[in-house]
Amino acid sequence: MSISGITNIALSGMRAQTARVGAIANNIANSSTPDYARLNTSLTSTEPGVRAIVEPTTLNVDLATELTTMIEAEQSYKANAAIFETGADMWEMLMSIKRD
Repeated sequence: MSISGITNIALSGMRAQTARVGAIANNIANSSTPDYARLNTSLTSTEPGVRAIVEPTTLNVDLATELTTMIEAEQSYKANAAIFETGADMWEMLMSIKRD
C-alpha cells in the first residue's frame, strides 16, 4: 500500500468519526425534545477507507450511551489522526531524501 493510500484511509476515518460526533451532539441537544428520533451512526467499509451512515432510529436518547460513544469516537479520531501524521512525516522524509 502506498503512503497516499494510507493517509486517504486515515482521512476517511477522521471524516467518519466527525459525522459520528455530529450525530451524538444532535442527540444530546435534542434529548428532551418530544418525539425526537435518535440518530444512529453505523460505519461501513468502502474502497478505500470507511464511511459513516447516519440514520434515525426509534430509540430514546440515553445520555450515558451518548457520552460513552463520544469517548469512543474521540479515541478513534485520535488514532486516525496519528496515522495521518505518520504518513505526512513519511512523505516529508521521502522529499528530503529526493532533494539530496
